[in-house]
Amino acid sequence: MAQEIEVLQGGGVTTPQGFLAGAVYAGIKTYGEDKLDLGLLVSDRPASAAGTFSTNAILSGSVRVSRQRITRGTARAVVVNSGCANCCVGEQGIKDALETTALVARTLGIPQEEVLICSTGIIGVELPMGLIREGLPKITLSREGGHAFARAIMTTDTRPKEIALAFPIGGKRVHIGGCAKGAGMVHPNMATMLAFLTTDAAIAPPLLRAMLKEAVDVSFNMIDVDNDQSTNDTVLVLANGAAGAPPIQPDTPQASLFQQALTQACLFLAQEIVRDAEGATRVFEVTVEGARTLADARLAARTIASSTLVKAAIHGGDPNWGRVMMALGKSGAQVEEGKIALYINGICIMEGGVPIPYMRAALAHSMKGPKVHIRVHLGLGDARATAWGSDLTEAYVTLNSSYTT
Repeated sequence: MAQEIEVLQGGGVTTPQGFLAGAVYAGIKTYGEDKLDLGLLVSDRPASAAGTFSTNAILSGSVRVSRQRITRGTARAVVVNSGCANCCVGEQGIKDALETTALVARTLGIPQEEVLICSTGIIGVELPMGLIREGLPKITLSREGGHAFARAIMTTDTRPKEIALAFPIGGKRVHIGGCAKGAGMVHPNMATMLAFLTTDAAIAPPLLRAMLKEAVDVSFNMIDVDNDQSTNDTVLVLANGAAGAPPIQPDTPQASLFQQALTQACLFLAQEIVRDAEGATRVFEVTVEGARTLADARLAARTIASSTLVKAAIHGGDPNWGRVMMALGKSGAQVEEGKIALYINGICIMEGGVPIPYMRAALAHSMKGPKVHIRVHLGLGDARATAWGSDLTEAYVTLNSSYTT
């Protein structure tokens, strides 16, 4: 089935049929050449919609509005700004989010309830509505505008993150497109990280919602940059059926193929976020096998990937495997020390809870590469999960010590 999914070079969020996008520089962010900070993504017809959102107790007004509207199961447009999180500004955040979506709805001639909104940037600053009112009419929508949209959502990202896939459904060629932003304040639990996915497949909202959750659980919810969960984390997917394929039904080969493609897109975008993490010089992958339950496997892998001390060791190329064991032990997953096996870059460090002699210099040398792989076998069951993290560097501290100044 995997061979049926084709990665489309140069594709993005407007690759699926029936989607248009565009962006402008409205002045929300500090000026810079080629900067964009206000984007719009539109389906030319009603689309099934699903989303996952931050579970932080402090939430952006934009998240609150979109989270409420997504319960309808349909949407036509998403407006996004960068440079301002629209968070911790009281009820004004809700009012500004509602006004922004009303302006988009009026421009497009669609109901306001069909417009979703996302914001990313500095917390504690109100949306500059004067700039948004002036900027929105300047956005030109096009099939090529997805690339501009992907740039407009960036904050400390060094590059846009985009993907498009094609695969057959019911004799028709259907597509999934996507883009994401995120480089810091990344420790999603949904479910500052945003992701937008589109598809021209036809799929009912309840099934789309379930499929998005499954994809997010193994992708965006398994990455970490700095163990800080944003107030604005959002993943949205719109499915407009423009490819003309028959609607995808639950528990069918077509549903399985769509789930595989959606998960593949989410995994790529999630890993791109880790690769572009603030100040990062390398990434590391943590695979936990032999866990009693899937929940334990995910918890253990994610705890190791988010450990500050593990991140620091990865940055220094230091095979200090005791830090991995420390993080595993504090994770809350069920473990028995006498059954644990630990590998770093394929080199066995511990087996049956007992250290194994290894060439420390050779391991340290292997950890100087761009990617490090940690594998832990718990010896308690069959469950398995993988998480991804970035190293902790001096550059990360420098950037975040003067973020608003």
